[in-house]
Amino acid sequence: MKVTLDWLKQHIDTDASLETIVETLTRIGLEVEGVENPGAKLAAFKVAKVLSAAPHPQADKLQVLSVDAGDGPLQVVCGAPNARAGLIGVFGSPGATVPSNGMVLKVAAIRGVESNGMMCSTRELELGEDHDGIIELPADAPIGTPYPDYAGLNDPVIEINVLPNRPDCMGVRGIALDLVAAGLGTARPLAYAPVEGTGAGPDVRTDDPEGCPAFYAQSVTGLVNGTAPEWMRRRLTAIGQRSISTLVDITNYVMFDLGRPLHVYDRAKLSGGLVARKAVAGEQVLALNGKTYTLAETMTVIADAAHVHDIGGIMGGEESGVTPETTDVVIECAYFDPDGIARTGQALLLTSDARARFERGVDPAFLEQGLAIATRLVLDLCGGTASLPTHAGTPPTTRKRIAYDPARAETLGGLAVVPERQREILIALGFAVEADWTVLPPPARRDVDGPADLVEEVIRIVGIDSVPATPLPRAAGVAKPTATPAQRLESRVRRAAAARGLNETITWSFLSESQAEAIGGGTWTLANPISEELKVMRPSLLPGLLSAAERNLKRGAGGVRLFELGRRYLSDGERPTLSVVLAGEARPRGWQTGKATLFTAFDAKAEALALLAAAGAPVDNLQVMGDAGDAWHPGQSGTLRLGPKTVLAAFGMIHPLTTRAFDVDGPVAAVELYLDAVPPKRASSFARAAYAPPALQAVRRDFAFLVPDSVSGDALVRAARGADKAAIVGARVFDVFTGTGVEPGHKSIAIEVTLQPGEKSFTEADLKAVADKVVAAAAKLGASLRG
Repeated sequence: MKVTLDWLKQHIDTDASLETIVETLTRIGLEVEGVENPGAKLAAFKVAKVLSAAPHPQADKLQVLSVDAGDGPLQVVCGAPNARAGLIGVFGSPGATVPSNGMVLKVAAIRGVESNGMMCSTRELELGEDHDGIIELPADAPIGTPYPDYAGLNDPVIEINVLPNRPDCMGVRGIALDLVAAGLGTARPLAYAPVEGTGAGPDVRTDDPEGCPAFYAQSVTGLVNGTAPEWMRRRLTAIGQRSISTLVDITNYVMFDLGRPLHVYDRAKLSGGLVARKAVAGEQVLALNGKTYTLAETMTVIADAAHVHDIGGIMGGEESGVTPETTDVVIECAYFDPDGIARTGQALLLTSDARARFERGVDPAFLEQGLAIATRLVLDLCGGTASLPTHAGTPPTTRKRIAYDPARAETLGGLAVVPERQREILIALGFAVEADWTVLPPPARRDVDGPADLVEEVIRIVGIDSVPATPLPRAAGVAKPTATPAQRLESRVRRAAAARGLNETITWSFLSESQAEAIGGGTWTLANPISEELKVMRPSLLPGLLSAAERNLKRGAGGVRLFELGRRYLSDGERPTLSVVLAGEARPRGWQTGKATLFTAFDAKAEALALLAAAGAPVDNLQVMGDAGDAWHPGQSGTLRLGPKTVLAAFGMIHPLTTRAFDVDGPVAAVELYLDAVPPKRASSFARAAYAPPALQAVRRDFAFLVPDSVSGDALVRAARGADKAAIVGARVFDVFTGTGVEPGHKSIAIEVTLQPGEKSFTEADLKAVADKVVAAAAKLGASLRG
């Protein structure tokens, strides 16, 4: 919501400075997001008079002007068709920056004639769309005056973040009344002359009392729809609204000024009376934004006997819109159900300023007065004759009754406020306060539902910064941990990943449809995404990391080591996951290794095992099984499992087609850890067991086995480790050999087995017995001891 300082002061009589107003707005809950002076960019432009105009000697469509901007005549070349002697316009001198294109004016020769600046059009100064000629000002415009001062453009624009629970502040007056309650001045009454209409009012009714409880309207005939007055256009332009015509500008002005959306129909384009009703399924309407919408039977519309002319409370139709030729109108001022407006807007994916107000809830008690104000503006600015108003239906103006205890301000809000001050605040905000402290909220405040809401109103006006800081009570003794097991797990793996040199990345939880398809597609697609590129809820964290890797590699990074801890969104719910992407150079080139080495699937496996160990998973019991999926490289990827069904991680190389879809050059290794699959640790005492190192030295024995190519080193290691669980504490592969001396279809795998004696050292017989068990266990896999 934007408002200018001058506009705000039309509703509040105050001497407060801009800084005080901005500070107060934020303090009372209307957070100011920014303040901008639109006249600042036009400070270098002045009111100037054209003293003479002569044809350009080298160009038929150019003129050579003599211009006085208060500092004496200057020669200016101009191509505007309306440039002539005696015209008063806006002049930009050398050094000024043209707002529309950022061009800095300077002394230059145009077709051989020197030009010292330029006379400006409305579009060049971003004051409108007119570019047919230069600006023409009244004859009494003071020469040499900075144009922002003359045009009243030095009016600061305040941008306010109005929260959804403050529908009363969706108009300038509501914001001003909040400032009055905060003590910054007194409210100015709404000054307008009552409309004395004649003749029957327009034929309107409501057949949808649920969606449109009240439909008020008034006709004006014999009007002239021209250009809105300068003061109205200036205010609307300052807040980002384009001036269209007097009638349209009036409806926009009343909406932004008083928070009351309206609509104006060209009466000549209507077939009979207007009715608010439910749409017929499949009905269509061409809206003012140029798009055609297909309606459902749950949506409220305004229609005549032939067509739908309005998506009730959201947007009018093109067929009955006013034009410069319009002479007779029907002014609509209706109340629409906020919930129905929200559902219709979401279903049609249609937003508008009217919807933003109706779905929050406009003041149902302001229909008659709002219609009268709009009609008075039409009569004053467009002329014509007004009919009597028609009031169809009954607005929901019944006020809630809330029993309130002023002591709640201290017990609930933490700030003691004397009862009389609380009464003053509530009355200033439009509440009625009876003698027994029964409070009646104004009809516009549908967000106020109970005593807690009244406390909030009092505390925000007094100032939440006045609430004293009071520490919460603390239980005696050592504080108990508050993190859940899942939070502790995420903290451990995040620290472990960072300690291993990985850089944490935070990416969007949404993907484009093409990115989702590259990894097998997503389950959940948003019906109303913030962007088409962020439409699918991610089924994997890899797309975001691959996109981040692509950006880093293309900006000169030699190697990329990224990880992210977040959620995947699958058909059965959200899944906590830690993903890693390794791309580019694993180790840079050097005199020892020569060329740079790239990441491999074994780098990914090492990261997966290290992170699973940090998560508390039993890594010694893990099995490597199968390919990880279609997004992974077949034969260079796998999964780490506890048994055939419990998958703890996927690791390996990403499929080249997948990396190509994300425009990543070269091989990419990756890991996905499924944190919800990691088995929780068994409950144990808080204290760790005392560290008791073995009393005797470990013994290592090497074995070389000939195994079929189909047997993995992991399977051989697990078989050796399980041969004697009491004596064997570790096993690992240290060599793999194929070639001379190894028969085809086989390979030689050498493993190192670590044995740990307990109470006494191993004898040769003990070692031989363990070795025989290892050989026997390997034989079950088809392995034989290599001679």
